Amino acid sequence: MMQKNIDCDKCLDAPEAIFSLLRPEQIEFVRERHSCGYYKKNDILFKEGDDPIGLLVLCDGKVKVFREGVGRREQIVRMVKPYGLMGFRALFAEEHHIATAVALEDTTICIVDKEDLMKLIRENSDFAIGLIRSLATDLGFSNRRTVALTQKHIRGRLAESIIFLKDTYGLEDDESTIKIFLSREDIANLSNMTTSNAIRTLSTFAGEGVISISGRKIKILDMKKLDRISTLG
Repeated sequence: MMQKNIDCDKCLDAPEAIFSLLRPEQIEFVRERHSCGYYKKNDILFKEGDDPIGLLVLCDGKVKVFREGVGRREQIVRMVKPYGLMGFRALFAEEHHIATAVALEDTTICIVDKEDLMKLIRENSDFAIGLIRSLATDLGFSNRRTVALTQKHIRGRLAESIIFLKDTYGLEDDESTIKIFLSREDIANLSNMTTSNAIRTLSTFAGEGVISISGRKIKILDMKKLDRISTLG
């Protein structure tokens, strides 16, 4: 990881980013004091047990956040897209990280250290509310995923994961290919199943005309049927 203070400035100016809630002088404060992290594909941003270093905002790239379970098997608990926040649960809870974050492609993050973050929170209630809203949204997502991953059958879990990836990262220009290319193992870890079950179920979906598969690319052919499989569980 390299540290700089220039190439992740777009996070400070993007209307979708949390920094849009800051006043102009506060944005300049962050611009002067933030740092950038550069990670290559498969690099670790932070590990379970690490101390949080500040608020992490994803500027470019894609990140998976996972926990290790029995037999060191991964369970992906979050997928992060640009301008998403990372690391702030542990920061506010004053705990170690309880998960590991890994870059799925070349990734840039903006880092605001804890003291600067707390200063901004105390001075700007809109910014504070925005952070609370992000925490609440993450909590709601985690609650829904917990129910889905423990109560749905394999087909329902995999269908929901495909829809989740589509909703998170969007589609290519053909309006059917999901804009993220995950390994079969990652798809399995996202869906709480073995890799062999993920491979078999993806093939079944392809055989039913719900999706088509080319390498790591997944194209959705029948969204209504995919949604129905997810809903029925």
